[in-house]
Amino acid sequence: MSTESEIEAAVFRRLLAHLDAHKDVQNIDLMNLAGFCRNCLAKWMVTAAEERGETLTYEQARERVYGIPYEEWKKLYQH
Repeated sequence: MSTESEIEAAVFRRLLAHLDAHKDVQNIDLMNLAGFCRNCLAKWMVTAAEERGETLTYEQARERVYGIPYEEWKKLYQH
């Protein structure tokens, strides 16, 4: 992996940690302010995997983004 890719991967992990630390920020708030949300990140992960010939389901990607299964996250944190 190139240094640039390593830096980008580290930034992505930090973004996920930041979102995890701010569970009070709802996806609709993210969409309204930034034009993307946690679910968008999961969809982008699926697309990136497909582009590399890898299999990653949307639910697997969501669990990576949310840190727990999405349905569980929704019950705990979605308002």
